[in-house]
Amino acid sequence: MRTDKNTDNMRDMSHQAFAEFGSSNLVYVKPVIARDVMDDLSDEEDRQITAHITDETVLYALHAADGVRLALAGDRDLAFAAARQNEMTPVSVH
Repeated sequence: MRTDKNTDNMRDMSHQAFAEFGSSNLVYVKPVIARDVMDDLSDEEDRQITAHITDETVLYALHAADGVRLALAGDRDLAFAAARQNEMTPVSVH
């Protein structure tokens, strides 16, 4: 049985290394409910901008491969445009 050396190396990767593998410019776009993310906004300016958003508003979060949220957008198209403008490749997560 032939073993691919690259596959063997991937088996030995840490969880963090695997999460970052080949994804330096990949971002995941995921719909989120505003009430689930509003408490994360600590800046007063952010809170003023989002004052018109209700708890049930659907926002779109952009996440790095390791799960860190990079940004929030008001709609999916804006999230994809922001990613591309920052030389990232967006993909949908459902």
